[in-house]
Amino acid sequence: MTTAQELDERYGRTRRRRMPWLIASVVALLVVAGFGWMIVAQSMDSVDADDLGFDLVDEHTVEVRFQVSGVQGKDVVCVVEALDEEFGVVGWKVVEIAGTDDHSRAVSASVPTVAAATTGLVNTCWVA
Repeated sequence: MTTAQELDERYGRTRRRRMPWLIASVVALLVVAGFGWMIVAQSMDSVDADDLGFDLVDEHTVEVRFQVSGVQGKDVVCVVEALDEEFGVVGWKVVEIAGTDDHSRAVSASVPTVAAATTGLVNTCWVA
C-alpha cells in the first residue's frame, strides 16, 4: 500500500516552501528602502545657486552677486567664474560660505581675471 507522502511525491504535490519567498521579500524590501534613503539623503544636501548680477570693476576684476539656497546650517562651497566675449574662462574663484539658519542667502565675490571679462557667474555649488 502507498502512503499519502509517496503519492504526493509521485504526482508532484509537494509542500510549498515559504522560507525562500520570505527571504526574497525581505531582501527586496531592504533594497527598495536603501534606494529610497539614498534619494532622500541626496535631496537634503542639494544646493541651488542663482546668479543675481555682476559688475566689471576693472580689466582684472569682476564682482559677482549670487544667491545660494536649499541648505540650512551647513557650509557651502561655490565656484564662481568670469568669462570673456567668446565665453572662455578668464578667471575663477572658489568661495566658501559659512552655514547659517537662513534658507537662502545673498553672496558677493570678487573674481580676479587674467584678461578683460564680459560676464561673471556661478558654475556650481555643493555642501562642504
